[in-house]
Amino acid sequence: MAQLQLRSVEKTYGNGFKAVHGINLDVKEGEFMVLVGPSGCAKSTTLRMIAGLETITGGEIRIGDQVVNDLVPGKRGIAMVFQNYALYPHMKVRRNLSFGLKLKRIPKDKIEEATQEVSSILEIEQLLERLPKQLSGGQAQRVALGRALIKHPEVFLFDEPLSNLDAKLRASMRVRITDLHKRLRNEGRPATVVYVTHDQVEAMTMGDRICVMKDGHIMQVDDPATLYERPANDFVAGFIGMPEMNLVPCALSRNGGLPVLSAGSQQITVGDGLADRLKAEDGKVTLGIRPQHLSVVPAGTDGAFNGTITNLEFMGHEVNLHADVDGAAFVAVVPSEDFDNNLKRGDKVGLRPDGRRIHIFDAASGANISLS
Repeated sequence: MAQLQLRSVEKTYGNGFKAVHGINLDVKEGEFMVLVGPSGCAKSTTLRMIAGLETITGGEIRIGDQVVNDLVPGKRGIAMVFQNYALYPHMKVRRNLSFGLKLKRIPKDKIEEATQEVSSILEIEQLLERLPKQLSGGQAQRVALGRALIKHPEVFLFDEPLSNLDAKLRASMRVRITDLHKRLRNEGRPATVVYVTHDQVEAMTMGDRICVMKDGHIMQVDDPATLYERPANDFVAGFIGMPEMNLVPCALSRNGGLPVLSAGSQQITVGDGLADRLKAEDGKVTLGIRPQHLSVVPAGTDGAFNGTITNLEFMGHEVNLHADVDGAAFVAVVPSEDFDNNLKRGDKVGLRPDGRRIHIFDAASGANISLS
């Protein structure tokens, strides 16, 4: 396996549209890196440039010690798993797995050994004599994964491989793929993976690190916990986490050195170390607070915004409480056992943020100015 490096990589199409804006990314040997972002953020374009399926118009892509800008896909030492599986429909599973090795003129006994090993790892031994049309979605995806695994590539590339599966099967395949990655690492065969998805649950549960993209730019690259706890900007803050972070325009001032946040006509003074973390001058900012870090308290409670309940979503183990605070929409997550079942739409409530978990973003740049 090898490390992967992108240096100032750009992609501009013939019509002048610039899809990728000079991105830099380092994927360590044996790392599971996830590219995540909304549709149109260029994550799949980036993956296809790594694979050699899209030409780059600037910068450098390096796999191991080799610059691969001008190499065709077959010479880059990569294996790719696609969203639509891309199995050969006229070939049985056994031949689908082994076909790439046959093209490389690997001896038959070695091919058979590799086929048996991969089919055992992925638990598809009983499928070897079936055609792709006889497979379920999950089985076909395992075969596609096996076809990549059998090549022992330098880098594995996954392009939204689970998006065609139902929710239960997606969850099962997430575990299977991450378990396979850990198994190879423990066996001394670390697999370097770049995995593209728009699903933040996949990103947070699968990635060693996550690269969050927007409009062809990299917003932040970090491990899942850091992305959640210390988002670099308001885009990452709003994209990572379910329900998404509350992002509310506010005015920031100070009272005796403590930050005062004003949302509409309401003000709260916040302590708990925020003053020490804050790098901003007074002025327009965006308050960021996750729904899980808002307490629902009686209206008029000190340190709370007063709002009106607009909706209640009962999720079983928790309740999502939606409220309007002077025109700003807030969501609070309350464990079901702590929820006051007498609350209903139209009731007045207080929403008190945990001062230790507040984020303050610059209104103009979106940068998190409350990181210590």
